Amino acid sequence: MMPRFREAGDVTLDLLHRDGRVVDSWLGLHPREFALLWRLAEQPGVCVSRKQLLADVWRIRYEPQTNSLAVHVARVRAKLEPFGLARLIATHPAGGYFLDPASGHAAPAC
Repeated sequence: MMPRFREAGDVTLDLLHRDGRVVDSWLGLHPREFALLWRLAEQPGVCVSRKQLLADVWRIRYEPQTNSLAVHVARVRAKLEPFGLARLIATHPAGGYFLDPASGHAAPAC
């Protein structure tokens, strides 16, 4: 059974509402933004490759030659910025992303 709530640092993700909130403020995440953050929060601190995120969130198994993933990450970061949480999603030098609840730690292997 899938949990209803998942913690992503100071963000509480709610599967029923398909949105995240910080304290009592909803972020207003779009479906793919929510799915992206939910997937990263599944394994905080673990790098998820671009290929794996495209497979898990977009359900595609090929490289689409688009920057859609980077655009969605930027949108989520922009929604987290008013709470000082934009660094919650970190970019790995190898091209993946990871949830970094304690910003500033060394990047995990990707």
